[in-house]
Amino acid sequence: MFRIKEKSILHLNVNGEDREVVARPSDILLDTLRNQLALTGAKPGCENGDCGACTVIVDGWPIKSCLMLTAEAVGKKITTVEGLKNAPVQKAFIEKFAFQCGYCTSGFLMACHALAQKHPNPPDYVIDEWLQSNICRCTSYEEIGEAIRVVLSQKQ
Repeated sequence: MFRIKEKSILHLNVNGEDREVVARPSDILLDTLRNQLALTGAKPGCENGDCGACTVIVDGWPIKSCLMLTAEAVGKKITTVEGLKNAPVQKAFIEKFAFQCGYCTSGFLMACHALAQKHPNPPDYVIDEWLQSNICRCTSYEEIGEAIRVVLSQKQ
């Protein structure tokens, strides 16, 4: 099997900071965030884009970091759950008990934060569509929906 082993120094903007990483062309953003930058909020789940546990925000949009190459993130603004720094969505998740085991929580937080930024007054079907991008095995979807609706009601 042919493997590309050459590594490059890449510059990423993560949580408002310019960071330097070393990556091969095949390295995924999830692994780079966790292993090189010690930002472990994005979780490896399915690692094929289905579960959303690895969701981060890239240039304002929720992206599954297991599907993005590190090299693709150069020149973009990346926000991880560590970069939210007490955003309203975090408070709402606590108030509405919108988590159980917590494994999926960071991905949902990122999706909900991006939703609130992109759609400050969305209809219910848009909220439901955005929440479908992530999976919770502990079934706290109702509470997650309540949490994002609290955040959205504060924006109006």
